Amino acid sequence: MPKIAFLGAGRMASAIVDGLLAKNACSPADLACLSGAGTSAQTLAARTGIRLASGLDDLLAGADVVVIAFKPQHLASADPRLAELTAGKLVLSVLAAKTLARLEKTFPRARNLVRTMPNTPSAIGAGMTGWCTLKSLSAEDRAAVLALLRAIGREVEIPETQIDALMAVSGCGPAFVFEFTAALREAGITAGLDRATAQMLAVETVLGAGRLMARTQTEPEDLRNQVTSPNGTTFAGLKRMEARDFRGLIQETVLAAKARSEELSRDS
Repeated sequence: MPKIAFLGAGRMASAIVDGLLAKNACSPADLACLSGAGTSAQTLAARTGIRLASGLDDLLAGADVVVIAFKPQHLASADPRLAELTAGKLVLSVLAAKTLARLEKTFPRARNLVRTMPNTPSAIGAGMTGWCTLKSLSAEDRAAVLALLRAIGREVEIPETQIDALMAVSGCGPAFVFEFTAALREAGITAGLDRATAQMLAVETVLGAGRLMARTQTEPEDLRNQVTSPNGTTFAGLKRMEARDFRGLIQETVLAAKARSEELSRDS
């Protein structure tokens, strides 16, 4: 692996570092980090053994890949020296709603730019990340990008025109699943279960169903049909979901998230 610099040391940077080290994709000596105000970089370096850079010049001097992982709103006030200090380097951004065109303004001399959209399960190596590039990647750079993103889960390369849709499904999707799980718990309580039992049943059911879909690679509708007996209990519940247009509600939810992502991208 090339030398990798992390500009920003919050949750996503920490998840990538943890994943790279856990998979033995690189050694702590290959990684360096720096953050702005606060102690996140010091904490990450102390916990993982990666190098804590003394400043921006020190961070980027020997790096070949630069991961931009600070808060998205800080891009507008980023150090102007980044334009020169990232010259000839591969720059990978995890900043939500920051387009390749916007990134190119800050990193005009990077040899290539990669825009990524990871999600929160990346924190435990179970993430789903969509990504796109400014230009075609060399074989070496593609290998580096895949190693970085696969350190936190699965990845898929898509055109930038689809990033907002991906954001709405996999970026926002965990929150929608959390809300569904909470609703299932509350329904269980209403049906007569105590809260602790309802919580356990809801979480384990969502977890097990997700694992079943992933392991069998079966369409969710087929799995649904396998557990649905004519005029049975599951059938009764599904008919109520159909009557309330459950799928229509989810579609509206995703489209609302996509529209907001598009709006934020335009404003950034």
